[in-house]
Amino acid sequence: MGIPRLCEKPKIPLAKRRDWDSTVGMIRRGFLTPASRKELTELARDGSAAHRLARRANALVLLDDGMSCEAVARVLLLDDDTVRTWYQWYEAEGLKGLASFRYEGGACRLSADQQEKLKAWISERLPRTTREVGAWIESEFGIEYESRCGLVALLHRLGMEHRKPKAVSRKLDPQKQAAFIQAYEQLLNHLGDDEAVLFADAVHPTHAVRPVGCWAPKEVPVAVAQTSGRQRLNIHGAIDLETGQTRMLEVTTVDAVSTIQLMIALMAMYPRKRVIHLFLDNARYHHAKLVQEWLAQPGCRIKLHFIPAYCPHLDPIERLWGLMHRHITHNTCHATFRQFSEAVLTFLREEVRCRQTRDSSADNDDVNRLVAFESRI
Repeated sequence: MGIPRLCEKPKIPLAKRRDWDSTVGMIRRGFLTPASRKELTELARDGSAAHRLARRANALVLLDDGMSCEAVARVLLLDDDTVRTWYQWYEAEGLKGLASFRYEGGACRLSADQQEKLKAWISERLPRTTREVGAWIESEFGIEYESRCGLVALLHRLGMEHRKPKAVSRKLDPQKQAAFIQAYEQLLNHLGDDEAVLFADAVHPTHAVRPVGCWAPKEVPVAVAQTSGRQRLNIHGAIDLETGQTRMLEVTTVDAVSTIQLMIALMAMYPRKRVIHLFLDNARYHHAKLVQEWLAQPGCRIKLHFIPAYCPHLDPIERLWGLMHRHITHNTCHATFRQFSEAVLTFLREEVRCRQTRDSSADNDDVNRLVAFESRI
């Protein structure tokens, strides 16, 4: 039997190959400088450092001690090629290379100019679905996004989010809004101790459940009992944002007479106030001749201020009505109209002020921030 021989004239002679297992390519002991070794040792011992980064630093320190890649891999439960790769990264880029995890992800398929065009189109058209966005990208740039996740990630990178727009009246007058806000702030800045500011409005809650989204077990059907919804309350009320105190009248009809009744109740609530500033919307009964005649009587301490038309967002008591519905009608069924009425009036007359004085919570913050004048155009 002949002696096995190498093939003639191999491309890389065996004696000159630079394999990592050979003596020429071996990682030598002491390749770290004292400063680098100290830095890596501190990193490996730092409990607040990322686990993966600390383990890489540990591996390099062990290599510097003279351990082979195979031995380090056995100690750290790794593959020896992984240890060699970490060494190569450190040799090439230092600590920066060691800290990189090479997970930068693929580059965006749209150029910077195309991304700007997409942002401008979205801002103008306000598309409802990612399907519309993907169709526009394909027709405009010839680039097809096959997955919805990729489109969502692209939109997030461009600073977009899916949200529901708020409906505002086309008759909004920004100048009137700004003038009202300025006048209101000036009034507060010069308000005397013998003056009070309140916001008044009417609400008509119906005896019915308002179903809203909620967390529930996935496998259990969720349903709430419903009433006829044919009866409703008529409430004419006001709130003092400074104290959280309210005055709520249950009335048969909301009209000029109920407006006067409310103002009489407010004067009784503030017997020592020289002026009571009352902010109202522009309902016709607030401008009624009967109301104007009552205000002209001697000794009347009520001064009316009217919120600009089509600006319910400037009336903080509107938020109080929303808060009432959240606590009384959302997913809650009241068996009788009487129980419903008591729950609504108790919340508006008593619980609102109590919630304002309790510790902070999400609901209490809603009460505490009922007034937040902003132009929402």
